Amino acid sequence: MNGYDVVIGLEVHAQLLTESKVFCGCSTTSGLAPNTSTCPVCMGMPGALPVLNRKVVDYGIRLGLAVGSRIARTCVFARKNYFYPDLPKGYQITQYESPLCEGGSIDVETKEGIKKIGITRIHMEEDAGKTIHDETAPYSYVDYNRAGVPLLEIVSEPGMTDTKQAVAYLRELRQILMYLGICDGSMEEGSLRCDANVSVKKAGSSRYGTRTELKNMNSFRNVQKALEFEIERHIQILESGGRVEQETMLWNPSKGVTVPMRSKEESHDYRYFPEPDLVPVRIDDAWIEDVRSTLPELPAERRARFRKRYGLPAYDTGVLTQSRELADYYEACVGMLDAPKEISNWIMTEVMRALNEQGISITDFRVSPEMLTGLIALIGRGRISGSMAKEVFAEMASTGHSAEEIVSSRGVGQISDEETLKAVAGRIIDANPAEARKYRSGKTGLLGFFVGQVMKATQGEANPKLASRIVKELLEE
Repeated sequence: MNGYDVVIGLEVHAQLLTESKVFCGCSTTSGLAPNTSTCPVCMGMPGALPVLNRKVVDYGIRLGLAVGSRIARTCVFARKNYFYPDLPKGYQITQYESPLCEGGSIDVETKEGIKKIGITRIHMEEDAGKTIHDETAPYSYVDYNRAGVPLLEIVSEPGMTDTKQAVAYLRELRQILMYLGICDGSMEEGSLRCDANVSVKKAGSSRYGTRTELKNMNSFRNVQKALEFEIERHIQILESGGRVEQETMLWNPSKGVTVPMRSKEESHDYRYFPEPDLVPVRIDDAWIEDVRSTLPELPAERRARFRKRYGLPAYDTGVLTQSRELADYYEACVGMLDAPKEISNWIMTEVMRALNEQGISITDFRVSPEMLTGLIALIGRGRISGSMAKEVFAEMASTGHSAEEIVSSRGVGQISDEETLKAVAGRIIDANPAEARKYRSGKTGLLGFFVGQVMKATQGEANPKLASRIVKELLEE
């Protein structure tokens, strides 16, 4: 990029789908009244001792196994000390020198092929509270319901060299977390949060440039736009003879710019030390193997299997496997009807359109796999046309009735009786002798005119393929 190499690393915080917080029994349910899901433990009251939620460790091991990390046999919690209103204890319980997982990688697809993005570490920690700024008055409010909610922090190697790679890595990581069932992946609601470290250096140089950290990016689009802006800002500073300052930047999506938040802290600024109220976590082989037995088929594996088993192109597999539930829906359909590509087309168009319009997921969709395959089977038997099927599907999506019920109640169906269509086509040819002579003299494009007249005469209920064949046979007699 203009004589510079880009270096990007991501730090992703994934909120875990546990019912209670990481060190106490308070609920993790979102949307509760402010400061109602708190207790002496998550508020850091004197004498209140934390107790580790075992499921948090299970989920961390699950992710580590999914990305090929080394699972620590002993890991230790630490205190990260800093002072901010949303941190009730004045420190955050996290992991520093002894994380749960180290190493591993995630493969992402690029124009140049598959690129392996390394993972430095995955560790457990607790979330802070939420600060709410009043735009109408000089006040800020703090809701501590989120304080103590369990997180996994996934720190990548600084191995991404452009913004598209960074977004592809984040998308793949999000899919893995959702397939594992440990995070809902919602960036808009803050259950998946991404910070980025970015720097630029002269092309080919082995010396890294000064990095800045980017925060407040709540969508894939904002991640890419923020990175692009910050990379260009670095280059402009260096080209003008200036020096990039190491600092934390906030992305302002409405203005499309990054703005300074604070100078970037180093690890010694947080004065890490081992958490005295928690014993080290011992993880044996039996625990790891027990978690391994619960691992589902992961997104990359499922995409590869869909291509091989069902002969689908890469685009189809990418859409169909974007969630575990959607992939399950597709496989349920092909298990009932051997039409993998036709089913894929229906899901990628009509089903996805209906889900978007209704604002729901596939698990809440009224049209079951049995109903969708029943509709496609009606087309295959020639009972309804493709255009009619779309109308029937729209009614299925809104009412939950089957295609058979809708077709029967409407009294509609596709006319596939040859004698009936021959009679209609004969009358139309007789009524248009000039066009018939022109067709027979070589203007075969008029076939579409005659078929259109047949469809009009039957109010769109004629089988179009059969009508075309019959009209052609009659004109060529």
